[in-house]
Amino acid sequence: MDIPRPENKRKKRMRQAVIGAAVAVVLAAVTVGVGRLQPAAPSVAFASVWPDTVRRGEMVLQVRGPGTLQPHEMRWVAAQTDARVERILVKPGATVMPDTVIVQMSNPDLMQKAEDARLQLEAAKAGFEEKKLELRSKQLDEQSAVALAESQYKGAQMEVDAQKKVADQGIVSGIEYQRSVYKAEQLKIQLQIEKERLDQASSLSQAQIAAESANVDRARSAYQRVLEQVESLNVRAASEGVLQQMLVEPGQRVSVGANIASVARPDDLQAELQIPETQARDVQIGQKVSVDTRNGVVEGRVSRIDPSVQGGTVQVDVELTGDLPRGARPDLSVDGTIEIKRLDDVVYVGRPALAQKNTTISLFKLVENGAYAVRVPVKLGETSVNTVEILEGLEPGDRVILSDTSTWEDRDRIRLDY
Repeated sequence: MDIPRPENKRKKRMRQAVIGAAVAVVLAAVTVGVGRLQPAAPSVAFASVWPDTVRRGEMVLQVRGPGTLQPHEMRWVAAQTDARVERILVKPGATVMPDTVIVQMSNPDLMQKAEDARLQLEAAKAGFEEKKLELRSKQLDEQSAVALAESQYKGAQMEVDAQKKVADQGIVSGIEYQRSVYKAEQLKIQLQIEKERLDQASSLSQAQIAAESANVDRARSAYQRVLEQVESLNVRAASEGVLQQMLVEPGQRVSVGANIASVARPDDLQAELQIPETQARDVQIGQKVSVDTRNGVVEGRVSRIDPSVQGGTVQVDVELTGDLPRGARPDLSVDGTIEIKRLDDVVYVGRPALAQKNTTISLFKLVENGAYAVRVPVKLGETSVNTVEILEGLEPGDRVILSDTSTWEDRDRIRLDY
């Protein structure tokens, strides 16, 4: 027969109470400990980030901008007269010489004008010849009159001389002798008058010939101008180079002065770069430039800086001093890097994403042999195309992540998986 023992039941309840209290204390401690733990560092594939090592030495400050190759001098070919385009003989890209005909045009009114000008020139020439014959005839008449007067005067003078000898002997009366003297003097005066008429006629003839010659020259110049206009209907390249643009089409009517085509030398190009206005303030004429044509890099120097800002950029013209690579041509897209200056003995690193001059940013620095990266504040100085100056926060030899880390902006530590 079993005998009940109340003390055993009390001991069992006490033991269960102690165990329950211990379990509660342990659970509470675990809960507090877990609450105090930091979130686990996110894992990031090392291959997906862009690391770089902080260095000390010379840092080159550069600015970069896109652009195009453009002819150093573009020659525009314009219409010399109103006309209609008949044929286009040369297409853009072809090599042309100064006398190469690139477009043929027509103008019937101009052709009629040329014929009228030719007839006017022929009429002026005929009038000139007629006037010369007329003046020559008058001159001969005057010369004949002078010769007749001279002959009459000499005859009268001979008669005076003959009568003087016999007048002294009384053979001829004194009255008759004086009459012969007066006649000789009258004929002498007549000879002088005829000579003056001949001189005046000669001067007048020269003036009239000069006037008629001027009329001929005027008609010839007018005809020559029309011929030049007719010749301009065969539009020529006017310079050696490559035809860049053709701005007209067959059947199109063009007015005088309208551009028809453009010609440029393919070996005489310059780069026109578009530099952001915030960086253009450091650009100066004469600075070295490297122009990447996608088929080679050409050296050059800044030759001109546009004084105005267009669309947030400043145009910088670069004179190319190196040899152009094969395939370089106008409107080819290029990238230009301008060397601003060099900084000696500075701490620098590759340029992080969104880095700006004289700002403080946070970067992830690799620690624990590259197993983790922790966020550190970094003060930047000068910035270049590919590098930035480090003023505070990093030392030479540190390795940092330069790629965009905005995905982990709420984390101060990440784990790198290799």
